[in-house]
This record gives sequence, structure tokens and C-alpha cells, in this order.
Amino acid sequence: MREDTKSWIQRFVAERDWEQFHTPANLAKSIAIEAAELLEHYQWSDDAELSEVQEEIADVLIYTHMLAWNLGLDPDTIMREKLALNERKYPVAKARGKSTRYDRLDSE
Repeated sequence: MREDTKSWIQRFVAERDWEQFHTPANLAKSIAIEAAELLEHYQWSDDAELSEVQEEIADVLIYTHMLAWNLGLDPDTIMREKLALNERKYPVAKARGKSTRYDRLDSE
């Protein structure tokens, strides 16, 4: 995330004195709520209004970044670490073109 975006989010929250409500538990709940709102746009159809989906994705991303910062984590770092782990769990030779869970790749 660009530093100016991070500063913008932090300023927005600080100006409204909302830090007091942003405990890890509250932020995690907010992520789940916003993710459910995103999913709601696809509840009965795979076609959704892009502008509405965009707003929900933004909400999920904002809350997710806020939770990471609250916990002293750098979102870019933890995403890179997770991708490296997933590369080991899902080697290309075994996983390419498959949706099989990593612990079942060898049984195919």
C-alpha cells in the first residue's frame, strides 16, 4: 500500500476519534461483515454491479490493513510470507490447473 493511502486512512480515523473502537476483535468482525456484504452481491447471480463490488472490496481492504497495523504487522510483508508458504504447499508440478487442497495433491 502506498504510504499516502495509509496516512489518509489513519487521518480519516483520527479526525473522527474512532481509534477507540478499532480493537483487533472489532476490526476482525468488520472484515467478516464487509466480506459478507461483498458476497451478497453474488448471492443469486454471478453478475454483480462493478461499482458496488468495488466499494465492498475497498471496505474489506481498509479494515484488513487497519487490523494488520493494529497488530504491528506490515500487510505487504505478511502477504509475501504467505505467498512463499503457498508456493511450497502448492508446487506447480502438482497443483497446476487443479483446485485440490494441498494435503490431497499427492493422492491424485
